[in-house]
Amino acid sequence: MKSSRSKTFLADQIRKRTPSREEMAENRWLKPIAHRFLSPELWRFTRRSVPRGVALGLFAAFIVPLGQIFLAAFLALPARANVPLAALTTFVTNPFTLPFWLWAANRTGSFVLAIDSAAGGVANEELASGRWGWVTDAFEVAGVTGFGFLVLAIVSSAVGYLLSGVVWRQVVVQKRRRRLARMEARLDERLNGDGS
Repeated sequence: MKSSRSKTFLADQIRKRTPSREEMAENRWLKPIAHRFLSPELWRFTRRSVPRGVALGLFAAFIVPLGQIFLAAFLALPARANVPLAALTTFVTNPFTLPFWLWAANRTGSFVLAIDSAAGGVANEELASGRWGWVTDAFEVAGVTGFGFLVLAIVSSAVGYLLSGVVWRQVVVQKRRRRLARMEARLDERLNGDGS
């Protein structure tokens, strides 16, 4: 008896938790390009589309604070990435994890930039005099955090691409081994059944 479940449990879970092709096509922001979202190749889980979807989803998650799903979907079109996986991966950054990611982006930006607080010039002296100190501090923190988010977007998308490719290969290898084991068991049954 054939199961109605798809080939992988993970694909079932992703399909259950992401919007369908038709739901995304009916969205008012996506209507102008809805016909492109209905392309079946963008909704298949293949060895090329899965890593691309993960990478684009992570990039969109860190690069913009709002509208990440739409950015990931738009980027997935020309890249032929898996749209539901790209949309789902953007949830790495959400209202619950945002404080952590703000802190991580600020630390990453500070580390990469190695900001030197000593600066010269008349304008900097006026700004640092105390009257405008809070403004410069705010811009410095925002700039460092913004740069940190850019670094996180690039690094996480590269790591996500590589890791999802490795995981996908492992899933396929496991599935093939199970299929071969079932085929061998059926063949042994037939051979043993014919010999008796």
